[in-house]
Amino acid sequence: MRQAPQLTARRPKRAIPRGGLLLGIFLLLLALCYLLRTTLLTAAGSVLVENDRPQKADCILVLGGDDFGQRILKAAELAKAGYASIVFVDGPVSLIGHESDTTIQYAVQQGFPAKMFRAIWLPPGVDSTSTEAQYVANNIFRPKGIKAVLLVTSNYHTRRAAHFFRKEVPWLKVIAVPAPDPFFRADGWWKTRNGKKTFLLEWTKTISEWWGA
Repeated sequence: MRQAPQLTARRPKRAIPRGGLLLGIFLLLLALCYLLRTTLLTAAGSVLVENDRPQKADCILVLGGDDFGQRILKAAELAKAGYASIVFVDGPVSLIGHESDTTIQYAVQQGFPAKMFRAIWLPPGVDSTSTEAQYVANNIFRPKGIKAVLLVTSNYHTRRAAHFFRKEVPWLKVIAVPAPDPFFRADGWWKTRNGKKTFLLEWTKTISEWWGA
């Protein structure tokens, strides 16, 4: 009689431990982030920048806080090109007067006519972009019938500044125009110490404001 063939038991497949699978996925994502690091870092920097492109407006507003004069020079060039005839320059009290006065003086020294500019002296307590928007719009723009403004500030500050002006002053048309910053470029901020500090500080402020802090 023929003997029935013996069935050999198959060895069960070993399941990949869950912890090992998660570690593998993590390492894969880590490697992918490293390969795409330039693209990802550039994207993170670009989120901070809003550029609406210059267009005709009732005036130009230069926000204070620029120690290098890039904002005022960008605004003066826009006025010279005919986008608006008046450049308002705001700023808080400084050691020898108001920041806006010294900023305008710097632009005049660079060859722009003094009659192009108007200083806005920010009073004590106006110490944030939100309160700055409220004060300038309600005390300067509304009485003068200004409804559209070219908002000039440093590139990394444009999105946050434009957001607050639109939020606090919904009746005002805000056109954000970035001025170059010597330490921040969206496609290279991580290459310098000051660029990293600028990026980190601006993102900290942005996230804080998202949370309502």
